[in-house]
Amino acid sequence: MVTHVRAEAHGDERGALLAFLAEQRGGVRRAVLGLTEEQARSRPSASELTLAGLVKHCVEVEQAWLARARQEPPAVERNQANWHECFRLVGDETLASQLAYWEKVAAETEAFIRSVPSLDDTFPLPDQPWFPPDERVSMRWLCLHLIRETARHAGHADIVRESLDGKTAFELVALERGTSWD
Repeated sequence: MVTHVRAEAHGDERGALLAFLAEQRGGVRRAVLGLTEEQARSRPSASELTLAGLVKHCVEVEQAWLARARQEPPAVERNQANWHECFRLVGDETLASQLAYWEKVAAETEAFIRSVPSLDDTFPLPDQPWFPPDERVSMRWLCLHLIRETARHAGHADIVRESLDGKTAFELVALERGTSWD
Protein backbone atom coordinates (compact mmCIF):
# COMPACT_ATOMS: atom_id res chain seq x y z
CA MET A 1 0.00 0.00 0.00
CA VAL A 2 1.49 3.32 -1.08
CA THR A 3 1.03 5.96 1.61
CA HIS A 4 2.90 8.85 0.02
CA VAL A 5 4.09 9.97 -3.39
CA ARG A 6 7.77 9.45 -4.05
CA ALA A 7 8.66 11.80 -6.86
CA GLU A 8 12.09 10.27 -7.38
CA ALA A 9 10.53 6.89 -8.18
CA HIS A 10 7.84 8.32 -10.43
CA GLY A 11 9.54 11.07 -12.41
CA ASP A 12 7.46 10.58 -15.55
CA GLU A 13 3.88 11.82 -15.95
CA ARG A 14 2.33 8.35 -15.95
CA GLY A 15 4.24 7.39 -12.84
CA ALA A 16 3.27 10.59 -11.09
CA LEU A 17 -0.43 10.17 -11.92
CA LEU A 18 -0.38 6.54 -10.80
CA ALA A 19 1.48 7.45 -7.60
CA PHE A 20 -1.08 10.12 -6.71
CA LEU A 21 -3.88 7.63 -7.37
CA ALA A 22 -2.14 5.06 -5.16
CA GLU A 23 -1.75 7.68 -2.44
CA GLN A 24 -5.49 8.38 -2.44
CA ARG A 25 -6.32 4.66 -2.43
CA GLY A 26 -4.06 4.39 0.61
CA GLY A 27 -6.12 7.04 2.39
CA VAL A 28 -9.29 5.00 1.96
CA ARG A 29 -7.59 1.72 2.87
CA ARG A 30 -5.99 3.17 5.98
CA ALA A 31 -9.41 4.24 7.20
CA VAL A 32 -10.31 0.56 7.73
CA LEU A 33 -7.06 -0.46 9.46
CA GLY A 34 -7.68 -2.48 12.60
CA LEU A 35 -11.45 -2.53 12.23
CA THR A 36 -13.71 -5.52 12.54
CA GLU A 37 -16.18 -6.33 9.78
CA GLU A 38 -18.96 -5.03 12.03
CA GLN A 39 -17.18 -1.71 12.61
CA ALA A 40 -16.44 -1.30 8.90
CA ARG A 41 -20.14 -1.82 8.12
CA SER A 42 -21.39 0.52 10.85
CA ARG A 43 -22.81 4.02 10.36
CA PRO A 44 -21.28 6.17 13.14
CA SER A 45 -22.50 9.49 11.73
CA ALA A 46 -25.67 11.00 10.31
CA SER A 47 -24.52 9.90 6.86
CA GLU A 48 -25.55 6.61 5.26
CA LEU A 49 -21.86 6.02 4.43
CA THR A 50 -19.91 3.15 5.93
CA LEU A 51 -16.21 2.50 5.52
CA ALA A 52 -16.88 -0.87 3.89
CA GLY A 53 -19.30 0.80 1.50
CA LEU A 54 -16.78 3.48 0.60
CA VAL A 55 -14.17 0.81 -0.19
CA LYS A 56 -16.70 -1.02 -2.38
CA HIS A 57 -17.68 2.17 -4.19
CA CYS A 58 -14.08 3.17 -4.87
CA VAL A 59 -13.14 -0.21 -6.31
CA GLU A 60 -16.32 -0.39 -8.37
CA VAL A 61 -15.76 3.07 -9.81
CA GLU A 62 -12.13 2.35 -10.67
CA GLN A 63 -12.98 -0.97 -12.31
CA ALA A 64 -15.85 0.59 -14.28
CA TRP A 65 -13.70 3.44 -15.63
CA LEU A 66 -10.89 1.05 -16.49
CA ALA A 67 -13.39 -1.09 -18.41
CA ARG A 68 -14.72 1.98 -20.25
CA ALA A 69 -11.19 2.97 -21.23
CA ARG A 70 -10.69 -0.55 -22.57
CA GLN A 71 -14.08 -0.17 -24.28
CA GLU A 72 -15.49 -3.13 -22.36
CA PRO A 73 -18.58 -3.28 -20.14
CA PRO A 74 -17.98 -2.72 -16.41
CA ALA A 75 -18.06 -5.77 -14.13
CA VAL A 76 -21.18 -4.36 -12.47
CA GLU A 77 -23.70 -2.30 -14.39
CA ARG A 78 -25.31 0.27 -12.10
CA ASN A 79 -28.73 1.74 -12.81
CA GLN A 80 -31.62 3.19 -10.86
CA ALA A 81 -32.70 -0.27 -9.68
CA ASN A 82 -29.36 -1.25 -8.09
CA TRP A 83 -27.60 2.06 -7.42
CA HIS A 84 -28.31 1.72 -3.68
CA GLU A 85 -25.97 -1.32 -3.59
CA CYS A 86 -23.01 0.73 -4.78
CA PHE A 87 -22.16 1.99 -1.28
CA ARG A 88 -22.90 -1.09 0.82
CA LEU A 89 -21.83 -4.68 0.97
CA VAL A 90 -24.46 -7.18 -0.15
CA GLY A 91 -24.68 -10.94 -0.23
CA ASP A 92 -21.40 -12.62 0.61
CA GLU A 93 -19.30 -9.48 0.06
CA THR A 94 -16.86 -8.67 2.86
CA LEU A 95 -14.46 -5.86 3.54
CA ALA A 96 -11.57 -8.28 3.01
CA SER A 97 -12.94 -9.43 -0.37
CA GLN A 98 -13.39 -5.83 -1.52
CA LEU A 99 -9.85 -4.88 -0.44
CA ALA A 100 -8.44 -7.91 -2.28
CA TYR A 101 -10.45 -7.04 -5.38
CA TRP A 102 -9.16 -3.46 -5.20
CA GLU A 103 -5.57 -4.73 -5.18
CA LYS A 104 -6.33 -6.62 -8.39
CA VAL A 105 -8.09 -3.67 -10.02
CA ALA A 106 -5.29 -1.29 -8.97
CA ALA A 107 -2.69 -3.56 -10.58
CA GLU A 108 -4.80 -3.73 -13.75
CA THR A 109 -5.15 0.06 -13.80
CA GLU A 110 -1.41 0.55 -13.47
CA ALA A 111 -0.60 -2.03 -16.14
CA PHE A 112 -3.16 -0.51 -18.51
CA ILE A 113 -2.00 3.09 -18.06
CA ARG A 114 1.61 2.05 -18.50
CA SER A 115 0.72 0.13 -21.67
CA VAL A 116 -1.26 2.74 -23.60
CA PRO A 117 0.81 4.36 -26.32
CA SER A 118 -0.05 7.89 -25.15
CA LEU A 119 -1.91 9.60 -22.32
CA ASP A 120 -3.51 11.60 -25.13
CA ASP A 121 -5.24 8.46 -26.46
CA THR A 122 -9.00 8.73 -26.03
CA PHE A 123 -12.07 6.63 -25.40
CA PRO A 124 -15.78 7.51 -25.55
CA LEU A 125 -17.72 8.56 -22.50
CA PRO A 126 -20.69 6.33 -21.80
CA ASP A 127 -24.06 7.23 -23.26
CA GLN A 128 -25.55 8.61 -20.06
CA PRO A 129 -27.49 11.84 -19.57
CA TRP A 130 -24.87 13.43 -17.30
CA PHE A 131 -22.17 13.19 -19.99
CA PRO A 132 -22.08 15.23 -23.19
CA PRO A 133 -23.15 13.14 -26.19
CA ASP A 134 -20.41 11.71 -28.38
CA GLU A 135 -17.67 13.04 -26.06
CA ARG A 136 -14.26 11.41 -25.83
CA VAL A 137 -11.77 11.76 -22.98
CA SER A 138 -8.07 11.00 -22.71
CA MET A 139 -6.21 8.50 -20.59
CA ARG A 140 -4.83 11.51 -18.72
CA TRP A 141 -8.42 12.56 -17.98
CA LEU A 142 -9.09 9.01 -16.74
CA CYS A 143 -6.19 9.19 -14.29
CA LEU A 144 -7.16 12.64 -13.05
CA HIS A 145 -10.80 11.59 -12.69
CA LEU A 146 -9.84 8.51 -10.64
CA ILE A 147 -7.57 10.64 -8.43
CA ARG A 148 -10.38 13.16 -7.87
CA GLU A 149 -13.01 10.49 -7.19
CA THR A 150 -10.81 8.52 -4.81
CA ALA A 151 -9.61 11.65 -2.98
CA ARG A 152 -13.19 12.75 -2.43
CA HIS A 153 -14.02 9.42 -0.82
CA ALA A 154 -10.78 9.34 1.16
CA GLY A 155 -12.04 12.52 2.83
CA HIS A 156 -15.38 10.88 3.53
CA ALA A 157 -13.54 7.87 4.97
CA ASP A 158 -11.51 10.13 7.28
CA ILE A 159 -14.71 11.61 8.71
CA VAL A 160 -16.46 8.26 9.10
CA ARG A 161 -13.42 6.71 10.81
CA GLU A 162 -13.00 9.65 13.17
CA SER A 163 -16.72 9.44 14.00
CA LEU A 164 -16.34 5.71 14.64
CA ASP A 165 -13.43 5.69 17.09
CA GLY A 166 -11.75 9.09 17.06
CA LYS A 167 -8.73 7.97 14.99
CA THR A 168 -7.50 10.60 12.56
CA ALA A 169 -5.62 10.16 9.30
CA PHE A 170 -2.35 11.02 11.07
CA GLU A 171 -2.91 8.30 13.66
CA LEU A 172 -3.78 5.79 10.94
CA VAL A 173 -0.60 6.56 8.98
CA ALA A 174 1.38 5.95 12.18
CA LEU A 175 -0.57 2.74 12.84
CA GLU A 176 0.14 1.53 9.30
CA ARG A 177 3.85 2.20 9.82
CA GLY A 178 3.85 0.52 13.23
CA THR A 179 4.71 3.75 15.05
CA SER A 180 2.86 6.19 17.25
CA TRP A 181 1.44 9.60 16.42
CA ASP A 182 2.33 10.85 19.91
